Amino acid sequence: MDERIEHLIAHAERVLTRLEAVLPHAPQAPDWSASVAFRYRRRGGSARLEPVRHVAAIGLEQLKEIDAQMARLVRNTEQFVAGRPANNVLLTGARGTGKSSLIKACLNAYAARGLRLIEVDKADLVELPDLVELVAARPERFVVYCDDLSFDEGEPGYKALKSVLDGSVAATSDNLLIYATSNRRHLLPEYMKENLTYTHTDDGEVHPGEVVEEKISLSERFGLWISFYPFSQQEYLAIVAQWLRNFDVPAATIERALKPSLVWALERGSRSGRVAYQFARDWAGRNGAEAGAPGAAASAAGADADHPDGLDHA
Repeated sequence: MDERIEHLIAHAERVLTRLEAVLPHAPQAPDWSASVAFRYRRRGGSARLEPVRHVAAIGLEQLKEIDAQMARLVRNTEQFVAGRPANNVLLTGARGTGKSSLIKACLNAYAARGLRLIEVDKADLVELPDLVELVAARPERFVVYCDDLSFDEGEPGYKALKSVLDGSVAATSDNLLIYATSNRRHLLPEYMKENLTYTHTDDGEVHPGEVVEEKISLSERFGLWISFYPFSQQEYLAIVAQWLRNFDVPAATIERALKPSLVWALERGSRSGRVAYQFARDWAGRNGAEAGAPGAAASAAGADADHPDGLDHA
């Protein structure tokens, strides 16, 4: 009888060991000195913060034509790093206009003063309360960064983010803010039929319906909204020139690159900062501008040196 009990106990222990491997666990603290940026990663039943070994080296001075947006985010980040009240931030608007780059540049500008960044995927937002607890006692100031944030109906991360922003009985520690980027102002898909739920009173006041209120309720919990807009041609060319200078393209050559950069943008149907960056990389690479690449003179003299592949060859 004793042997049977011992066998059952041993079997139960093996089963529990296997269950522990797949059950969710709270994230483990990383080596905080390993980096200024971390990624939240869940693998099976375990979660951890992985140090980012090569943090994007973009600086605030490299960002052009978004001065107003930069001033607002820098001011908010300065308040946060200094220990003064600051807001969670939602950066919305046209794609490729510098939303994510601005957050990375703020990290580089304030990392020496204790700012740290934790990148969290949308699928992992349900773990956000555990992450808040993990960093609550740390002396650093943490920005939880959610890139390209949007939700479909019923996704669990939506409710978790709402709760952490402003809805839980437990207050979020004052050393953590959420910076999110999105192409959608209200983070959820909007449909024409929802406009039918609006009601109008006799005095002309408009009241949104419950569906619309629910969609607005998340975005309004961000204390600061920063909007980005498509670039004009002049702004796009200024950004192209800035990126070419960043890739050490000679000043005399930059003027020659501007016309092909417009063709590049036309091919892609967008005059965004991202398109400008991609053109600058292509131009600098083909002309051997980066890091004094060998063969620069031969490339610059080539027949295609001034022309990106595409419409200008048609």
